[in-house]
Amino acid sequence: MKLDILAFGAHPDDVELGCAGTIAKEVALGKKVGIIDLTRGELGTRGSAIIRDQEANAAAKILGVSIRENLNMRDGFFVNDEEHQLEVIKIIRKYKPDIVLCNAVDDRHVDHGKGSKLVSDACFLSGLIKIETQYNEVKQEAWRPKLVYHYIQWKNLQPDFVVDITGYNDKRVESILAYTSQFYNPNSDEPETPIASKNFLESLNYRAKDLGRIIGVDYAEGFTVERYLAINSLGDLI
Repeated sequence: MKLDILAFGAHPDDVELGCAGTIAKEVALGKKVGIIDLTRGELGTRGSAIIRDQEANAAAKILGVSIRENLNMRDGFFVNDEEHQLEVIKIIRKYKPDIVLCNAVDDRHVDHGKGSKLVSDACFLSGLIKIETQYNEVKQEAWRPKLVYHYIQWKNLQPDFVVDITGYNDKRVESILAYTSQFYNPNSDEPETPIASKNFLESLNYRAKDLGRIIGVDYAEGFTVERYLAINSLGDLI
C-alpha cells in the first residue's frame, strides 16, 4: 500500500499530541495516512506497553488512518545508528510516503529529539540505491519522501508554518483522550506526571487556539522544517 503521508512518533500518543488535527483533516480530504510508533512507551510512568497498544489502536480508529505499526524499539534507549535507521528505511520503502511527519527537533523527552533525527536521517538514506533492504524476502526499491516536517510537542517551538485544523479539533482531542492511562483523571491513583496534570489537559486546546488566532482561524497546529518551503505562487498562502 502506498501512503500519501506517514507520521512517526517515538511513543504511542506522540503523533496524536503533535499533529492529530492535521491527520484527521488530510484523511477527510481523501489522503491515505499511516502512523508508525518507534516504541511501545514501556517506560512510561503510567499504564503499560499492553495498555498503550490498545490505546494506540483506539486512537488510530478515531483518526481513520490506513495503517498503524509499532517498530518495538527500546523506549528510552533506542539510538540513531545503522541498525535503527535500516528499520525505518524498510518502513519508508514499504509505504512510499510523499510526506513524512516526525517528532519535534528539540523537546523535553530525550526520545523526541532522537526520534526526530533518526526518522529524518532515514528519509534521506532511504533514497540511496546502494543501501539494499528486503521486506518479506523481496528486495525493496529506493524511495525518498518529498517532504519531511516536524510537529511541535512539549516545548513551544517557533513554527515555520501552521495548518488550519478548524473543524477537526474535536476529533484531535478525542484521539488524544483515547490514551486514558496517560492523561488527567481525578479518580486515578497512578503517579502524577507532567502530561497527567489538569493544566496539560487544558493546554490541548489553548495552544491550538493560540496558533489559530495568529492566522485568523479557530484552531491550528504548528510544524518546523529542515529546508525552505517552496510554493508555486503567492496565492498558495492563506
